[in-house]
Amino acid sequence: MSEKKVRFKVFRYKPGAIDPPRYDTVELTVGPRTTVLDALETIRVDHDPTLMYRHSCHHASCGTCAYKINGREGLGCLTNVIELGTAEIVIEPMDALSRVVDLVVDMAEFYRDISPHWTYIRDSEWYPDAATPEGVEHYVRFENCIECGACVSACPVTATGGFYVGPAALAAVSREISKNKDQTAPLLDLAGSEQGVWQCHSAYECSAVCPSEVNPAGHIMALRRRLIVQKAKSFLGIR
Repeated sequence: MSEKKVRFKVFRYKPGAIDPPRYDTVELTVGPRTTVLDALETIRVDHDPTLMYRHSCHHASCGTCAYKINGREGLGCLTNVIELGTAEIVIEPMDALSRVVDLVVDMAEFYRDISPHWTYIRDSEWYPDAATPEGVEHYVRFENCIECGACVSACPVTATGGFYVGPAALAAVSREISKNKDQTAPLLDLAGSEQGVWQCHSAYECSAVCPSEVNPAGHIMALRRRLIVQKAKSFLGIR
């Protein structure tokens, strides 16, 4: 696959500036391995040092380089420019989170309904029969979620501006229930609240854009099933 020229249309926004938000267009020569994040770094270094965007690890572990790329949420470090197959690539900040500057959004809103007390470690499902070293009962791993915010941006409910716990937090609730049985009741109360799973429109966009296969929509549907069973048991007097 040879090099080619591609136009990048990048959203620009400076808080308090006189100029309204705009799009700047830059044409770059890209190669077969050029990512959207590579292109942004080239634009910042060679064309406009004032361009602001979030990034860190460059290999899909940190989740900081999530943007809307041609109208769909994705990680800049994973999105290959040539594989997009378009002559122009539009890069915008994610939706449903307040804009800070250019492509940067306020991630504090993403963490609003995720408790710092919920755990990020769980039993590993990859090696259930593997022999463990002496003194180690079983293997553990981090949760899949890299907290990029793509699911929140893609969710049609959060886009309306109404108060909704959101797909990331509800997926975290579902995972926490599986790890902390003592907290099942209060966690289910949160999931079943007016801001919880019943707000979901079952669009499944959250799962479609998730770069690490968390499947938030699947967790939301699982929580709904648990709540329905709980309500049925309560109605029938079953404990």
